[in-house]
Amino acid sequence: MYRKGSYTIYDIRYHIVWITKYCKPVMLGKVAGRCRELVRRACKENEVENIKGHVSKDHIHLFVSALPTKRASKLVQLMKIGICRNSIGGQHLWARRYFVTSSGNIAGEMIREHIENQDVEKDDDFRISGS
Repeated sequence: MYRKGSYTIYDIRYHIVWITKYCKPVMLGKVAGRCRELVRRACKENEVENIKGHVSKDHIHLFVSALPTKRASKLVQLMKIGICRNSIGGQHLWARRYFVTSSGNIAGEMIREHIENQDVEKDDDFRISGS
């Protein structure tokens, strides 16, 4: 679906995955729920549409639509920092690396289906597993 800005019509989608430091399984129960809430807030504050999401015990998996002015690296940074500032694990919760790819319509449907088919607790467009 195309989005509209003041002077643009665009469809920029990112598939983003980042992990906890040392892949430690720390995002469980209330922590996972709070993490989901903070990612949603970061998306809303940065005009990013959260198409699908998944909070696993050791990683976050997102499929988002962003403005043409938003770099994927900046989006990841804003989300990681937003979660740390809101006291889930402090500054050393996340590993420095992350995965990101842009996707077209067909790849986007495959990503959406992959996230949808995780063994998880359902909550509309953003899921939690390992709780």
